[in-house]
Amino acid sequence: MSVVNVLKQADIFDELTNTQLELIASICSERHYQAGDIIFEENTPGDELYVIANGEVEIQVDPSLVGKDIGAGAHTIATLRRGQSFGEVSLVDQGVRSAGARCSQQDTRLIVIPRDKLMLLCDTYSQLGYRLMRNLAADLAMKIRHTDLQVREQLTWTHGNK
Repeated sequence: MSVVNVLKQADIFDELTNTQLELIASICSERHYQAGDIIFEENTPGDELYVIANGEVEIQVDPSLVGKDIGAGAHTIATLRRGQSFGEVSLVDQGVRSAGARCSQQDTRLIVIPRDKLMLLCDTYSQLGYRLMRNLAADLAMKIRHTDLQVREQLTWTHGNK
């Protein structure tokens, strides 16, 4: 599957023209991972966005990194598949990763988009930049709502068992 076709499947590239998708594809690279491979770790610098071309990726948080010892290491908070993206927060700010990413399926192929080159495209082609940032905001809002729901469920479960 071509890089443009993979990008077409990702919500954050919704409503971009073929020409805009080809511009983005021109700055992409591909990486291949096997089950168990770490793509990046929580609390490390991030400057890339990833789109899953094939396979499966787990997004994980480690409560011990914030001083909470609630069990064995990292906990999977989301499992992502073809067409889904992750690492978007690094497009918005240049802080550290808020979660880690681990490959959970053999022969996983990721499309990797460097932040600096993507921001240059957004600056150069304002319509592309506007659409991408609008889609990125919608994607992050959906993920925040999902996380908020998980927190509420956890609080309800925790307080309901006391």
